[in-house]
Amino acid sequence: MSVHDELTSVQRSLDDLLRSLGRLEKQLGTGGLEMRRVRADANHLRESLALLREAAASPAAPKRPELVTISDAPYDPSLWIDSDDEGLGARDRRAP
Repeated sequence: MSVHDELTSVQRSLDDLLRSLGRLEKQLGTGGLEMRRVRADANHLRESLALLREAAASPAAPKRPELVTISDAPYDPSLWIDSDDEGLGARDRRAP
């Protein structure tokens, strides 16, 4: 099966789930915490499936991040004048 067919199958199953939840809500009511939670989870599944469809529709090759060249030259020491050495305390104080 192709990805499109699989996504369509999942969409049909999700539609069936949502219809079943609607019938269940009519019997149990929508006010209970459990029912609201199941409805929220079903809605999250619907949103996730929509995102998955979008991702599958544009099969772009994964892009490699752009490489950034880092110079081997030492940093300017004035950048560190106002900072403390991490974990060692301030320069003019002794560690406990």
